[in-house]
Parts: sequence; C-alpha cells; structure tokens
Amino acid sequence: MPELKTRLKELRASKNMKQGDLADIVGVRRETIIRLEKGQYNPSLKLAMDIAKVFGVTVEDVFSFED
Repeated sequence: MPELKTRLKELRASKNMKQGDLADIVGVRRETIIRLEKGQYNPSLKLAMDIAKVFGVTVEDVFSFED
C-alpha cells in the first residue's frame, strides 16, 4: 500500500509557522496537522489544495505517495 509522504513540516519551518497557525489558517484542528506531518492522515482534496495555497506551491509539492 502506498505511503503518504509530506513536506509539510519543512514548508512550515521555512515560514516560521507553528502547527496551530497553519491549522487556524486552513480551518482544521492542530491534531490534524500533526497527523498529516506524520503521514497518518490522508487529506481531502480541498484541504490539500488549501495547504498548498498557503505556501504558494502545488499539491504535489506538499504531498506524494511512495510504494
């Protein structure tokens, strides 16, 4: 089964943004961001697009799947 890989933590760090800050911006709980960063949660398309928009990148720049 493919594993979710994310650059979310790296992108947040580049903007000096805390997990809670990102959660507030995209309208989810901080725990959701934590689970995303650990690859334990697959985001909805809307959430993935909202997160990518915050950082000015594509969804593929934030999330990918690896076998």
